[in-house]
Amino acid sequence: MRRIFISLSICFTVIQISHSQVLTPTYDVGIPTRDTMELASDIYVPDTTQQYSTILIMTPYYHEAYRWLGLPLFGFDVANMNYAMVIVDWRCFYESQPACVAQPNNGEDGYDMIDWIVQQPWSNGKVGTWGPSALGKVQFLTMKEHHAAHICAVPMVAGPQFNYDEYFPGGAAITERIQQMDSLGFGLTNLLYSNAVYNPLWQFSEPLNFYPEEIDIPILYIGGWYDHNVEVMTEFWDGLMQQSSAASEHTLLMGPWVHGGSGQAYVGSEIQGELSYPNAAGDGDSMAIAFFDFYLRNISNDWDNTLQIVYYQLGDDEWMNSPEWPPTGMTTDTLFLDEAGFLLTEYPDVVNAESSFDYDPADPSPTIGGPTLRQDLDQGPFDQSPIVESRNDILIFTSPELTEDVIVKGKIKANLFVSSDKPDTDFSVRLTDVYPDGRSMLLLDGIQRMRFRNGYTENDTSMMIPGSVYPISIILNDVAITFKAGHKIRLDVTSANYPRFDNNLNNGGQMYVPGDSLIATNTVYASTSYPSHIVIPVEENINLAVDEINSVENIFQIYPNPVGELCVVSCELCEEESLIEVFDVAGNEIYSMPFTANCVLHTANWPAGVYLMQISSEEGMQALKFVKK
Repeated sequence: MRRIFISLSICFTVIQISHSQVLTPTYDVGIPTRDTMELASDIYVPDTTQQYSTILIMTPYYHEAYRWLGLPLFGFDVANMNYAMVIVDWRCFYESQPACVAQPNNGEDGYDMIDWIVQQPWSNGKVGTWGPSALGKVQFLTMKEHHAAHICAVPMVAGPQFNYDEYFPGGAAITERIQQMDSLGFGLTNLLYSNAVYNPLWQFSEPLNFYPEEIDIPILYIGGWYDHNVEVMTEFWDGLMQQSSAASEHTLLMGPWVHGGSGQAYVGSEIQGELSYPNAAGDGDSMAIAFFDFYLRNISNDWDNTLQIVYYQLGDDEWMNSPEWPPTGMTTDTLFLDEAGFLLTEYPDVVNAESSFDYDPADPSPTIGGPTLRQDLDQGPFDQSPIVESRNDILIFTSPELTEDVIVKGKIKANLFVSSDKPDTDFSVRLTDVYPDGRSMLLLDGIQRMRFRNGYTENDTSMMIPGSVYPISIILNDVAITFKAGHKIRLDVTSANYPRFDNNLNNGGQMYVPGDSLIATNTVYASTSYPSHIVIPVEENINLAVDEINSVENIFQIYPNPVGELCVVSCELCEEESLIEVFDVAGNEIYSMPFTANCVLHTANWPAGVYLMQISSEEGMQALKFVKK
């Protein structure tokens, strides 16, 4: 049985197989460092009379946890794992706290651990490293030290970077991640919030933490499409392909996985959020073992014929291979936002088309799933319709039903034209896959803080002029997904996604300090002059179930609007065989009947909110939004 253990909620995977153990591990071994300190470790050796390659794991999340829940990759089956394993607490953490210094160098400590390992009688002189998140980051620091016995590495859901846009994507702080890092003992809040613009600190630190040219041993680089580090990993992968001397030996594995840290989902588990991926369960572990066997044990297992990129195609639920990312042969398609709530392939032909909503920082749109880290939050794909899409502070744009599979590989971009009646605000987007049963499953999200629409330095900062229209681009993370025929593509636009992102107070004042919050009326445009749209990297052109959806004013009328206990629908041009349908903001059909002139709808029992009415015939479809009081 595979399960996750997260000490204080983050990121190391373990496998529980059986509690039967042939040999007793050596616990609480102090491994010396160059400054005469010692780091606490547990050592597992199948047979101390033999020599083995070693898998080294350096963790800030307590090395003793593996005693309780099993060893990574091998569970408790020490006698049959064909490797020695050494698990070490980072300096300043847990049992290595006595070795703490003001500025620990985890890379040098990693070098010293390897140096000690290869001097042991059970070592054959070869060491590989393994681990996710922080356990992955320390591997890059260790690789940078170039120990001759460090043969290969398996960093997971991690990169060596320390980038501005990791913590301030679109200029808005990743609130929940910063909070979680503090709870784990990393204490980044003061440093980050005092450097909330792109300043000399970032200009200095970013190049120091991006060093693909230093990686000269093979790595199996494991990530997940639902992880928050997708951009970090793909950026560093590109650097490896261009600058690493071992570029031809690296493999990137991207699965249908979250980061891990809360709930039952982790890298390699079957359940991810509210979806299940049995075809990928355990594949990260099995590939890591094959990788180690090839490089550490010289086993001829055909690993050298593995294509450099192995990725899971969501939707199709199958593994695919490519020599590069994104794969060749991709093109782009564009879906335009429509004021009636559609995503359409046709360029808008309406001169004045806009949709507005009110954003109250005291009652923000909540985070439901996604690439989160905080222990109390769900991770991965969750249905947005029950909570997020049922609120009034949202604009929802949905494609018609897809008639053919839409194969997407790469980055999706949301290009919006927006305005506000306040000097600063945020625009947040969520891209979802709408299932035939109405579930709106979160795939990607992003945000733009409007004061940073021109850039992220202090000089770039510019407040909005109320009513002025501004273009923004929100580039979402890489993904590989097939939107299946019968599904729909949806873009949710709000001004918050809390606590994933910081709430903008809308007052234009200093960020990340208490202040008066203002309710903003924010607008998204969908006109000929301001054609908001999303750009999708597709393998084949998008084919929609309805060839043409007309959103032409006065084809039919709804009155009164807003609606009270009943409303009248009038349409002089509608045909007898027309169909009238009403959908709530989540896309659920709540009313349907053949159309007759001057239909009366009894709406007294309908919940207050925004609704979409469609009238369909052989000539096409017309749609209007209305409000129920």
